[in-house]
Amino acid sequence: MDTTIKVEITGIRLDKYLSELYADYSRTYLQNLINEGNIRINGLSVKPGRKLETGDEIQVNIPPLKPGNILPEAVPLKIVYENDDLIVVDKPAGLTTHPSPGQTTNTLINALLFYYPKLSELGDTLRPGIVHRLDKDTSGLLIIAKNERSRLNLVNQFKNRTVVKTYLTLVNGRLSPVQGIIEASIGRSPSDRKKMAVTSSGKPARSRYNVIKYFKNYSLLEVKPETGRTHQIRVHLAAIGYPVAGDTVYGDKSPLLKRQFLHAHRLRFQLPSTGEWVEFKSDLPEDLEALLRNLEAAS
Repeated sequence: MDTTIKVEITGIRLDKYLSELYADYSRTYLQNLINEGNIRINGLSVKPGRKLETGDEIQVNIPPLKPGNILPEAVPLKIVYENDDLIVVDKPAGLTTHPSPGQTTNTLINALLFYYPKLSELGDTLRPGIVHRLDKDTSGLLIIAKNERSRLNLVNQFKNRTVVKTYLTLVNGRLSPVQGIIEASIGRSPSDRKKMAVTSSGKPARSRYNVIKYFKNYSLLEVKPETGRTHQIRVHLAAIGYPVAGDTVYGDKSPLLKRQFLHAHRLRFQLPSTGEWVEFKSDLPEDLEALLRNLEAAS
């Protein structure tokens, strides 16, 4: 992955600055990339402690992940449903879906390879069985295919937009009207390549929302993304002025929450072998439930 970042601040260490931009990678990993010359400033090799200046251009080259680096790990899994074709898991917040160059351990894929070793036989050795994903700090339901036939079937269901995904999210402010559709194209942010943004050059994206409950300064929503763009719900809600609570990328830090309030609550799709429609539900995890109880008590 080759990226150029134009610096707009002064005085921060290069390694610290990058660790904030690349949250999925450890600071030690980024320091190694700097020392190896994979990260340069203005075309020159530098040290990790180099202080940045406004106008600096950082060239970042993150080497691709090698399949052999992905090993099975006994990471706890919460399995909601399983048959011969697929597994539905309830992913906790903080667990990355698949390995990346900076994190080859403690991911959902590592856990799945330990639980179901045959997953390694699927064609994609880096993301075996993955047909959709959730952000690291988003909790909830995720489908993993156990064989190539079911993987292709599920990929087509997502592509044809027949999979119904329902999320619960808390946003800052009192969103009005109580029901609505957000339709705005999403693509890479022209000012920050690590972020997504509503942009005319992006891909079409559409999200339906319904307000479930108002609190003093927040709204609890049910959101159904009809497309599957990266960070779609977070970008759409931020774009209309109601960012997801606790979302430090598209909103602000929350004094009430350590992560973004976004949970994949329900999934409805067809079983690959039979065509039967099934629906699975995941209740809000305790950290999000506790926040709602506190907001209710303060209202």
